[in-house]
Amino acid sequence: MPLEKNEEKLQAALAAAASVKRKGGLGRGLNALIEGSYDKKGERPGSSDRLVSHPVNSVGFISVEHIEANPYQPRTHFDKEALQELADSIKIQGIIQPVTLRQLGTNSYQLISGERRLQASRLAGLETIPAYIRKADDQQMLEMALIENIQRENLNAIEIALSYQRLLSECNLRQEDLGDRVGKNRTTVTNYLRLLKLPPDVQIGLRDAEISMGHARALIGLDDPKLQVELYRKTVAEELSVRRVEELVRNGYGRNSAEAKPKAEGDTTPASSAVPVAEIRRAERHLTDRFGSRVQVRPTPKGNGEIKIAFDSVEDMQRILHILQPS
Repeated sequence: MPLEKNEEKLQAALAAAASVKRKGGLGRGLNALIEGSYDKKGERPGSSDRLVSHPVNSVGFISVEHIEANPYQPRTHFDKEALQELADSIKIQGIIQPVTLRQLGTNSYQLISGERRLQASRLAGLETIPAYIRKADDQQMLEMALIENIQRENLNAIEIALSYQRLLSECNLRQEDLGDRVGKNRTTVTNYLRLLKLPPDVQIGLRDAEISMGHARALIGLDDPKLQVELYRKTVAEELSVRRVEELVRNGYGRNSAEAKPKAEGDTTPASSAVPVAEIRRAERHLTDRFGSRVQVRPTPKGNGEIKIAFDSVEDMQRILHILQPS
């Protein structure tokens, strides 16, 4: 999200000053750049009970004791070792980039973004940290927290997918606008959202890095959730590559159909299609990626057939129709 010009200038000053090593964090000269960061006696807010009031769209030092967590924080797990490393860096260099807060009342603030910086600052023993104060309602809080995490944190694929889903459902964003808000193309966003259609066991495996997103995308090509779980477990047990999983899916893994089994001698039942199964699967995968929805290609022995495109809602149908329209 774009920041106001005064914030950009102040953050540039913070970044420049942080390049100079100093003992005890931010120096007096840098603090003087921050509106209201010192009172007339040169004392930093937080050193006494007389905290200055910080107007909206300003940057100042806020006592960490007066900052409460963001209830809309999409990330629940933070690596303790990484937090300690950040805390050690903060002890030497101070806070380079301010956290973002909204003011709830007198000496009461709520975090919008910067959870890791806040936690690490507490570990480092800081009493106050630089913060940008802005106005935000609950929906804006959620949207900013989600987008800040998507853009800056090392989220796993399921956390990203859940964040996208929350932006759609709770922030009333349309899917065609979501990509622009998070800086991703629509196909990328759609591929993440499709991960949420996988069975819980597979989602947990992806979250825990037992399989990669490439594996998960290949598993989406199976229609049956039971087969998805079965192939997921086989992938983990046998350490199958993404290419191997894709191959198994293309060849009709687990299907007891004529297209997945060779015909018995003397069987006059016609094959489901003269088109090779692998070619059908490639077409389905290509179209699924193109439309961001499950696509089934069903040719017949006569050379004709049908293509089925699934949609989840009226809005999703309209999105697909928009893609089909000639440019």
